Amino acid sequence: MKYFIAADHAGIDIKAYVKELFEARGHEVIDLGPNSKDRVDYPDFAAKVCKEVLANEGSKGILICGSGIGMSMAANKFDGIRAALCHNQYSATMAREHNDANVICLGERVSGFGMVEAIVDAWDKASFEGGRHEGRVEKINNLFGSCRV
Repeated sequence: MKYFIAADHAGIDIKAYVKELFEARGHEVIDLGPNSKDRVDYPDFAAKVCKEVLANEGSKGILICGSGIGMSMAANKFDGIRAALCHNQYSATMAREHNDANVICLGERVSGFGMVEAIVDAWDKASFEGGRHEGRVEKINNLFGSCRV
């Protein structure tokens, strides 16, 4: 599996940890930065990952910031991205199985290394179930660009 990963300055340590975990499992991991703890803006890095996920069919994205919230909000602005903020294994599994999430968002200040490993492991191993969930995911996809008042 091909993964694109990025963080902001508050997620750099978890980014390095997840990258190492996934590479050890044989995944291709493309690190889109940053590579220092200098202050950066999370929307810029969410955009980098989302553009790559959309351009590389079948790939997935991993975004990390302090809480995961900002990355999630930014990522979900992209048509075709279904980003899920996950703080436990159950939400990570459901994000894949029921919602076909193609991007996972994590908070370095929320989850420690052990929990992050469990979260990304659950997300990596889960697959979209389809069936009754296909129509719901299609409805989510159809919302892009249609929710203006």
